[in-house]
Amino acid sequence: MVFLSLSTLLFVCCCFFNGRELFSPAQKYQLLVYHADAIFHDKEYRNAACKYSMALQQKKVLSKTSKVRTSTGGAASNIQAQSLPSEIEVKYKIAECYTILKLDKDAIAVLDGIPSRQRTPKINMMLANLYRKAGQERSAVTSYKEVLRQCPLALDAIIGLLSLSVKGAEVASMTMDAIQSIPNLDWLSVWIKAYAFIHAGDNQRAINTICSLEKKSLLRDNVDLLVSLADVYFRAGDTKNAILKFEQAQMLDPYLIKGMDVYGYLMAREGHLEDVEVLGGRLFNISDQHAEPWVISGCHSFYSKRYSRALYLGAKAIQLNSNSVQALLLKGAALRNMGRVQEAIIHFREAMRLAPCRLDCYEGLIDCYLASNGIREAMGMANNIYKTLGANAQTLTILATVCLEDPVTQEKAKTLLDKALAQRPDYTKAVVKKAELLSREQKYEEGIALLRNALANQSDCVLHRMLGDFLVAVNDYQEAMDQYSIALSLDPNDQKSLEGMQKMEKEESPTDATVELDGDDMEGSGEDGDLEGSDSEAAQWADQEQWFGMQ
Repeated sequence: MVFLSLSTLLFVCCCFFNGRELFSPAQKYQLLVYHADAIFHDKEYRNAACKYSMALQQKKVLSKTSKVRTSTGGAASNIQAQSLPSEIEVKYKIAECYTILKLDKDAIAVLDGIPSRQRTPKINMMLANLYRKAGQERSAVTSYKEVLRQCPLALDAIIGLLSLSVKGAEVASMTMDAIQSIPNLDWLSVWIKAYAFIHAGDNQRAINTICSLEKKSLLRDNVDLLVSLADVYFRAGDTKNAILKFEQAQMLDPYLIKGMDVYGYLMAREGHLEDVEVLGGRLFNISDQHAEPWVISGCHSFYSKRYSRALYLGAKAIQLNSNSVQALLLKGAALRNMGRVQEAIIHFREAMRLAPCRLDCYEGLIDCYLASNGIREAMGMANNIYKTLGANAQTLTILATVCLEDPVTQEKAKTLLDKALAQRPDYTKAVVKKAELLSREQKYEEGIALLRNALANQSDCVLHRMLGDFLVAVNDYQEAMDQYSIALSLDPNDQKSLEGMQKMEKEESPTDATVELDGDDMEGSGEDGDLEGSDSEAAQWADQEQWFGMQ
């Protein structure tokens, strides 16, 4: 603040004492840049962009005066000009202000005004990211390649090219000279291959390649690599290994923020809400200027069925990082559960655009179509995923899920689920859908065998609860009660397991059931009070959301 006050004072002198020639044109330019820097660091980005623009105008005046100077002062003026802030750097600062203000078109216009030969790697990198965000993929590829030409080891540029479907072999060829000339860099070509698999949606080969990298001594316990591996396990539907790798990365770096939004989502989905709350609080203590802690708190609210609060937190995360896929998915899911399906569709589509190989983006959109009886749209989307990403357990299950909604395609759903389970017998979503189908067909013994087989190698709340439901159907009440108890121990908030257990208790003890009914009535009145409170809370969060202009 002291620097800002001093720069403001000097700026006033520069503006209002021109007649006395207190400062030379070069000094005025330098003061204007210093003043803009101070404002920038005070986060007044619109004001800073204005002051940087004024500095550029002053630089034009300086250029004109330098041309008419006498030869006697030429050498001194050249030395002074070399020490002045670079005009290109000032333009980069203006673009940075516009980017923060989400004025991407203005930022592109400023950077496009810099001649190609004068663009530094960081200017090309900013341009590439802006082009990609604007959907100008060809220009983005050109700028990323220019970054790699100047800096062959720029990993962000490599990932940028791979995300735009540039072949891994072509990207690797641009780094070959650096790999051959620098010792101990042979891992880079394998690293490029791994990320090429990730962006092509080939999760299994990506996992195998990253695991081979992780065994190399140079990259053992590398946090970035572990986070990438955890993310690929998540994309492949392997929740157990995804959580394991996220925990490993977190132990190595307690201040890690990247990827923690996905970790928090997985933990919330598994019912570990207390751990999610602790994780969110810890990340807020590290930084509240990243989307991740807001997403984690939003996931806690969502799985606590506080959808309006989850909506607000998701919107706040998007405000901090408009490219946060997990924030878009959180907000989309909250909108869907609040009945605002068309708004939810917009968010899921944006998530799909940013992460075309993440199946949960497509699943969210399909759920919205099914919720609004758009079976034809859902079927079209599911078929498109199946053709684009191939016949793996996940795509087969997504297509089967849509087929289950139409009685005409029930038999096709069964075939698809059998294929999915043949590939991955432990894939929980396929097991759940197959169990639902067997329940409809009243094939309870077959369903029990399927669920026991799935639970032999994993413990999952939904699978235990479904097994409890099947056991009730065949009158095995004692084991059904045990399964419901296990489900509740895994997720104390699982309402369906609680309802199944309470229903059995009422059937076993009719006298007690009457007493329990009265108790339930009392609890029901309490729940009405909670609902009223939640409506009030919904209004409060909705007001806040409106305040931030997020609806």
